[in-house]
Amino acid sequence: MSEAKVVVITGASSGIGKASAELLAKDGAKLVLGARRENILKEIADKIEKLGGQAAYKATDVTDDAQVEELAKLAIEKFGRIDVWINNAGIMPQSVLSEKKIQDWNNMIDINIKGTLYGIGAAIPYMDKQKSGHIINVSSVAGHVAHSGSAVYSATKYAVRAISESLRQEMVDAKNNVRVTVISPGAINTELLSSVTDPEVKAGMEKFYAAYSIPVERVALTIKQAIDLPADAAWNEVIIRPTSQLG
Repeated sequence: MSEAKVVVITGASSGIGKASAELLAKDGAKLVLGARRENILKEIADKIEKLGGQAAYKATDVTDDAQVEELAKLAIEKFGRIDVWINNAGIMPQSVLSEKKIQDWNNMIDINIKGTLYGIGAAIPYMDKQKSGHIINVSSVAGHVAHSGSAVYSATKYAVRAISESLRQEMVDAKNNVRVTVISPGAINTELLSSVTDPEVKAGMEKFYAAYSIPVERVALTIKQAIDLPADAAWNEVIIRPTSQLG
């Protein structure tokens, strides 16, 4: 069912974003890819097109609302519509609050919360006009349970869930057939750990991920399943953990 849908993905240069782009392209979706690393986006787009798919890309910093708006305009110029927008860009520089890593706090707020809001703001006017669409926001298990060292990261991911539920209700009120889905992954093998700046926290997380993490393709498949659900129903929230992960 994702065949021929126009799908915009932020954070598309690696991890869940890259895996989702490649899986959806195989299913016939038209991809519009955004991330800061333009050279990697080009490689992904070239790979998709060599396999017979269609993909456009634009260097996009989700902390800049103007750049996110330009990504939406690219989708319209290239493919004429936006059927699915996946707010996937995120970072996870966890640390205990007493370390007072203010730059890390600000970066998480700017990327994880504001980036999600900017994506929603860019996509909804087009979806409202066409009376259909699907917003998929990537949260985290950390958006359900907070732990020592995860205060700000968890706060940003709780925020993604709150934003998504408010958006869902607004879309119901608007009667525009726009669906809203939150995907909350557990330990997934991505580049997120590279954003952790506290050496002690990072070491502990690396050990945990080495023991429990599962491939990004598992989340990509979940995203595809959410998209493929008939338009009269929506997965509003999905938690996906490794089977062996406790918390």
